[in-house]
Amino acid sequence: MASNTPQKKKLLKYTAYLLTFVVGMWGGRLLIDQITGNAQGREAAQSMVNQAAPEFSLPDITGTLRNSREWDGKVVILNFWATWCPPCRSETPMFVEVQEQYSATGLQFVGIAIDNAESVQDFMDTYGINYPMLIGEDSAIEVAKDYGNRYGALPYTVIIDRNRKIQFIQRGEMTREIIENTISQLL
Repeated sequence: MASNTPQKKKLLKYTAYLLTFVVGMWGGRLLIDQITGNAQGREAAQSMVNQAAPEFSLPDITGTLRNSREWDGKVVILNFWATWCPPCRSETPMFVEVQEQYSATGLQFVGIAIDNAESVQDFMDTYGINYPMLIGEDSAIEVAKDYGNRYGALPYTVIIDRNRKIQFIQRGEMTREIIENTISQLL
């Protein structure tokens, strides 16, 4: 057993180097994407502001098909996210609080998970999500693209006014301050 210890240490060291390399490459790719695609991605998203919100249908967590027109007349906050996305997980408790605080005034959050239903259900149970959750892996990616998310940023949040016009788009984590400043003009 003692003779395996140096081999185990060597294997652990090799695994650590390999993991560092993979994570470094992934991080480098993200940096390159930020440098090369950020301006284009921001431009694509911002070109959607003041445009009519595209209509879509996706199944909810129970498998029932839901259509975006269901929330006509409300201020809608669409949030494209995934359970494996740390900033997505981080902003969720705030979304639950804001939904509870402003729902009576006509605010409606709608989550669009680019994930599988089982992972999303576990997440919803853990965080007490109080708004509709739609599920769609490839289909949700297509909807996100229709809303200007050409590069697949997550989280990606779109605020739509009562007349179905896009008023604000956020690539990356959302803050309560941004939401409240935007919806204060729309509710």
